[in-house]
Amino acid sequence: MSASGGTRAIVAALSANLAIAAAKFVAFAFSGSSSMLAEGVHSLADSGNQGLLLIGGKKAKQAATEEHPFGYGRERYIYAFLVSIVLFSVGGMFALYEGYEKIRHPHAIDHWYWPVGVLIFAIGAEGFSFRTAIKESNHTRGTLSWAEFIRRAKAPELPIVLLEDFGALIGLALALLGVGISLATDSGVWDGIGTLCIGTLLICIALVLAAETKSLLLGEGAGPESLARIRAAMLDGDTVTRIIHMRTLHLGPEELLVAAKIAVDHDDTATEVARAIDAAEERIRAAEPFARVIYLEPDIYSEAAAAAGPDPDQTPGGR
Repeated sequence: MSASGGTRAIVAALSANLAIAAAKFVAFAFSGSSSMLAEGVHSLADSGNQGLLLIGGKKAKQAATEEHPFGYGRERYIYAFLVSIVLFSVGGMFALYEGYEKIRHPHAIDHWYWPVGVLIFAIGAEGFSFRTAIKESNHTRGTLSWAEFIRRAKAPELPIVLLEDFGALIGLALALLGVGISLATDSGVWDGIGTLCIGTLLICIALVLAAETKSLLLGEGAGPESLARIRAAMLDGDTVTRIIHMRTLHLGPEELLVAAKIAVDHDDTATEVARAIDAAEERIRAAEPFARVIYLEPDIYSEAAAAAGPDPDQTPGGR
C-alpha cells in the first residue's frame, strides 16, 4: 500500500466524521436520543483515531538515529494500536453505558425528524468515506479477499479505515432501526437497545484491530510473494548457489529487513564473494523495493551440517 493512498483515505474519513459528529450532537440536543449521543461520540472517537493515524504516519518519516538505527517505521503500528484502544474505550464502552442508562430510564424521542435526517445524512457521508477506502485498497489488494487483505496488510491505515467505516455504516443502520422502533412503539427502550448493539459492534471491531496490530508490533516477516521474489533474486547459479537460511522482518509497512546465510564455493576468493554479495543485494532491491536493509553472510554449504542442524523445511524462511 502506498502511503499516499492511505493518507487520502484517512483525510476523507476524517472530513466525513467531523461533519457527522457535529450533526449527531445537534440531533441529540433536539431529540434526546441516546443512539444519537452514542453515535456522536463514536464519530468523535473515529475523528480522533484518524488524527492518530496521521500523526503516526508523520512520525514514521523521521530519519534513523544512533539510538534507533532502523528508523521509526513502527510508529505507524503503535498509533494504530492506540486507535483500537480509543475505539474500545471511548466508542464501545461509552455506548454500552449510555444504552444501559436509556433502558433503565427510557424517555420518548422528541423532534424525531432531527435524528432521522442526521442518520440519513451520516449514511451518505460514511458511504463516501467507505467508497474512498475501498478504491484505495483495491490498488494493492489484488486477488485477496477483504478478510485476507485486512489480515495480511503490513500498512495498518487502510484496514483500520475500512473496518471503522464498515462498522460506522452498520452502527448507523442500528441507530436508525432503534429510533424507528422507538417512534413506532412510543418507547425509548428500543433506542437504548440500539445503543447497546452499537457498543457491542464497536468493541468487536476494536478487538479485531487490536489483534491485527499486535501481530505487526511483534514483528511480521515478508509475505509469500515477497519471499519468493527475494529467494529468486538472491541466487545467481554461479557464485551464490544456495540459501542456507533466511529471515525477514518488517521494520515498517514499507521497509523490510532481509538477513540470510548464503552458500558460496570454497574456491571463491574474498573479492569474488564480496562482489557476489553486492550483486545479490542489487538484485534483491530490484525485485523487492521494500527490502531496504539487507545482510548476507557467506558460508560453505555442508550436507552433513545441514542434516545435523535444524530442518530448513520446519524453520521459517529456511529455504
